[in-house]
Amino acid sequence: MSSVPPSPPIKDSSQRIAVNTLSFTTPAEVKLWITEQAQQLGFSACGFLSVHHPLFAEQMIYLERWLDKGYEGTLGFMHNNHHLRAHPEQLVAGAKTIISVRMDYLTEAPVPRTVEDNAYPNQGIIARYARGRDYHKTMRSRLKQLALKIESMLPAWQHLAIGAESDFVFRPFSDSAPIFERPIADAAGLGWTGKHTLLLNKQAGSFFVLGELFISLALPEDNPVTDHCGSCTACIDICPTQAIVAPYELNAAACISYLTIEHDGVIDTKYRRAIGNRVFGCDDCQLICPWNRYASITCVADFEPRHNLDNSSLLELWQWTETTFLENTQGSPLRRTGYLNFLRNVALGLGNANPDKLIIEALRSRLGHHNDMLDEHIIWAINEQQLKLRTPLA
Repeated sequence: MSSVPPSPPIKDSSQRIAVNTLSFTTPAEVKLWITEQAQQLGFSACGFLSVHHPLFAEQMIYLERWLDKGYEGTLGFMHNNHHLRAHPEQLVAGAKTIISVRMDYLTEAPVPRTVEDNAYPNQGIIARYARGRDYHKTMRSRLKQLALKIESMLPAWQHLAIGAESDFVFRPFSDSAPIFERPIADAAGLGWTGKHTLLLNKQAGSFFVLGELFISLALPEDNPVTDHCGSCTACIDICPTQAIVAPYELNAAACISYLTIEHDGVIDTKYRRAIGNRVFGCDDCQLICPWNRYASITCVADFEPRHNLDNSSLLELWQWTETTFLENTQGSPLRRTGYLNFLRNVALGLGNANPDKLIIEALRSRLGHHNDMLDEHIIWAINEQQLKLRTPLA
């Protein structure tokens, strides 16, 4: 285990960037102004990278090796549009710079170095980023606002030879195109890639989401930061399904986030107990990370939990009708799973919960009412409950 990370620099409002918007003498001042505007829009940080950076060719080599191992599961889109991943300038014609942004999403600080979720086996655990509104729309909307702010300043920048005199081109992205999102943020200095393959930041941990704004201005690139994981393997050791097969290498097909969100249909029995009470996603590798003692609290209201999604029992979630599901997931990331896969996940959670005859009764009440896939998981959950109650199997 590595030594305790050093304390981060003190955050002081007096350190906020201040730029004289009436007089810009260098492209670096333009970047400072853009950064301040991004912060005012709720982005915690931003970095700048050329669309021609060599990382794209390097990442294509890594991606192809990763795909050869079958780690993508059923994520077939990972095989598509490789020419756009390798050449982002083709994704947005005329773009020269990618602005990578970070948006924090924690609404309360986690307990340092514990996976507190595991202490509540009868609660339905939903990943923290997904308890409020769908961040994708929030991210793209605010990136568009940032782009319009930039566009309004073009007359003041035309003497800087950054392309401000030409027609302004921009396009915001948030997990919505074939983009090497995390490697871009890494190369742009927003953090380093941790052993769990998520981005880490010394002042903010990893509880944040990323977005990109492609623009036609040619701005200086930022530099990457150094890796600070050291000898720590906490994320690898804690992973319930051992999906982190090696430092910096994830078998997505075994990851609980993939299994409970992206995977459609039957979940392999070898993962069912390990999934525990996680209904949508998993935060274990983040919660255990020592750098998340510095995790930042969000200033974006959209991440506030809705419909008691931060404190719902599995039995409560099991009672949701399809109408309730659609109402409670309107504008929410949870809608991505679909109703039957949502019930599938809750059924597994009930099977893994503390033994209770009421749980068995609740599970049986849904048998035969949906489809064979869900029935298979219900029967598995009933058997798990009965095993723990030491009664004959169903």
